[in-house]
Amino acid sequence: MVIYFDNAATSFPKPEVVYDAVDYYYRYIGTSSGRGAYRQALRADEMVLETRNLLGQLFNIKDVNNIVFTANITESLNLALKGLLQTGDHVITSQMEHNAMWRPLKVLEKEKGIEITVIPCPEGRAFDPREIENNIRSNTRLVALNHASNVTGTIMPIKEAGEICNRYQLPLLVDTAQTAGVYPLDLEDCNINLLAFTGHKGLLGPTGTGGLYIEPGVSLKPLKDGGTGGDSMLEHQPEDLPERFEAGTLNLAGIAGLGASVKFLLGKGIGEIRAREKELTSFLLELLNKLPGITVYGPQNAEDRVAVLSFNLENVLPGEAAYILDEVYGIMVRSGLHCAPQAHRCLGTEEQGTVRVGLGYFNTPAEVKQFFKAVKEIAES
Repeated sequence: MVIYFDNAATSFPKPEVVYDAVDYYYRYIGTSSGRGAYRQALRADEMVLETRNLLGQLFNIKDVNNIVFTANITESLNLALKGLLQTGDHVITSQMEHNAMWRPLKVLEKEKGIEITVIPCPEGRAFDPREIENNIRSNTRLVALNHASNVTGTIMPIKEAGEICNRYQLPLLVDTAQTAGVYPLDLEDCNINLLAFTGHKGLLGPTGTGGLYIEPGVSLKPLKDGGTGGDSMLEHQPEDLPERFEAGTLNLAGIAGLGASVKFLLGKGIGEIRAREKELTSFLLELLNKLPGITVYGPQNAEDRVAVLSFNLENVLPGEAAYILDEVYGIMVRSGLHCAPQAHRCLGTEEQGTVRVGLGYFNTPAEVKQFFKAVKEIAES
């Protein structure tokens, strides 16, 4: 028996309805959307629209045409950042960002001279929202933050950040890679103007799926140009959404699977998903904190984090621990820097990284017990 504890990277397994939806698309639809007026093409159009509507329900988005499909959250963040920021603009971000946010910002700093202010997250804790207000300048154009750390699971005060941004009429971009599907997310309540999501993590959908919600009035330059299926005589991208940002053929099988996974989540209720993951996280924290020679990073209360947990064992390198867990015990975890070097600088783990556990909805308390037993044996040996 193997145990999968890397849901923070990609959730596994998927609900059966996801496999069924992908298979159904390939067997019985199989056509492009927006590219034909025959019945099968119209079925593809309906499937894409249904998925947009389901995502709208999940995030409380009224105009679902403002949900743009992308290949993943990295593309979504690149679209938001490179489509909005111009030479001389200033952006505020946090110390706990993933490279999907950090690298595009650094490219824009180098190529366009944008200015970046990084607000601190001491020891991986949540940032102080007042730091946003303290760092707003006359040329501040955007506040760009993740909702929860992919290293420590720390949940950030996005609602408070949104209130500040709304007061100063600044767009707020939120990276929901670790919260979409596992934590309640109300776009209007949090004053989020740009919401980036990925399908393959907490949303329980296929890889190669993601999206960006773009609030009306927020003007972005397209990341790519090309065919959209309509307005073919135009020599430039159309202005209407979502076509403006969906050049080329969409990942329709992926979108079919994503629609099925979001429907599954809505049926269960995000409250139930969150409760299950909190229970597992609390149990794991309780067990690990009994073990001598272990350092568990981030909040010690499951209420303050999603089901992502990083730790290190005394005298055991993270890569060695992860290898033994897989090779000897059949337990899959992640080790290293997790594409978030800034976060590891907060923790003082930038040289070796950490062992990361990503729990998911389909994990069980019995698996957590088995994992703890394995970690205990590694520590004692």
